[in-house]
Amino acid sequence: MNTIDIENEYLVDFAEKMPLSFDKGSGIKVWDESGAQYTDFTSGWAVTSLGYGHPAIVEAVIKQGTKMMQGPNASLTYSPARAQLLLEMMKILPANLGRVFFTNSGAEANDAAMKLARKITKRKKTLSASMSFHGRTLAATSATAQAVQQDRYNVLVPYHEFFTINDSAGFRNKLDSDTAAVIIEPIQGEGGINIVNSDFLCYVRQCCRENGTLLIIDEIQTGFFRTGPAFLSEEFGVEADFLTMAKGIAGGFPLGAVAVTEKIASEIEQGDHGGTYNGNPLGCAIAAAVIKYMIDKKIGTEVSRHGIIIEKKLAKVKKDFPRLISDIRGKGLLWAIEFTKNEYAGMLYKKAVEKGLLLNLKHGRIIRLFPALIINDEEVKETFDLIYDIINSINEDTFAL
Repeated sequence: MNTIDIENEYLVDFAEKMPLSFDKGSGIKVWDESGAQYTDFTSGWAVTSLGYGHPAIVEAVIKQGTKMMQGPNASLTYSPARAQLLLEMMKILPANLGRVFFTNSGAEANDAAMKLARKITKRKKTLSASMSFHGRTLAATSATAQAVQQDRYNVLVPYHEFFTINDSAGFRNKLDSDTAAVIIEPIQGEGGINIVNSDFLCYVRQCCRENGTLLIIDEIQTGFFRTGPAFLSEEFGVEADFLTMAKGIAGGFPLGAVAVTEKIASEIEQGDHGGTYNGNPLGCAIAAAVIKYMIDKKIGTEVSRHGIIIEKKLAKVKKDFPRLISDIRGKGLLWAIEFTKNEYAGMLYKKAVEKGLLLNLKHGRIIRLFPALIINDEEVKETFDLIYDIINSINEDTFAL
């Protein structure tokens, strides 16, 4: 039996897979078991922030792996790897967030933040945005305002309500004296790259402060220079009470984190949260190496520069093919092409794979583009020239006289 047959036989799958089995990668390139090369424009869903096989990550894995991957008594002992990661994080975290705890994933980070917010405020309700995505634990799913995520479950965690992003009046009407927390993404990644206006996010911050409600900013997808700044909320000038992180933090190793203010930290008591693998030395060593590399190489500057190039290229695509494309939106290295019909997006997705380009299809008609942050100018040009050529072929095939 080959790899695909074995997985089909024994693995529980939660989604339809591409019939491809990848064996290795380097930079933004990956190779399947037959040796065919592909360009990955998904970065493992914004996880492989430094691409595949990056020397900084490989060195950290080897160095820490030969010393200690998991500490005795788990998180009840100290770790030099964890201490080093904390020092690196303090270089890029917003100034008001001086305390951190670690989790295994973004979903767990959000789950913990919502749980702690309810405990601290002694309130019940959480508000989140329509089309948000905060993870697949039961609590995170309950705060994810997408029917495709919620409707399949018979019981959700109660006291979750939803608002529409960039609708100030609608948001204020939802906020009340029983609202423990508001959780919001500066850009809704899984929702289709829906961008929150900075004025709206500032208004949410003001309302939360006046109402005694804690603000959880979910930067799981936008954090660690994905859009240019280390964290987009800081560029917006918005201070979180909780900042949740994961994905790009460790370049592919499963790790999440929550940063909090000193005030919030003082309200957290022993036993409020924990986990066997939280802040394990191997994950911390890798994340410290990733963040140090990002800082040393000023990767945010490069991401912003590439974002400007991509915006111009996508604007031309939209201008040249208005019958196919209804919108392009994004920032840095997080973009969406929204098509006028599902079939057009599906055609780009399929034709791209045939030409060795891996894209991400969302909600039927949205193609999400989020390559590794180490992408170079030539790779940007090659990939977007290919996308243009494919869309042009779709246009010719679809609207031929």
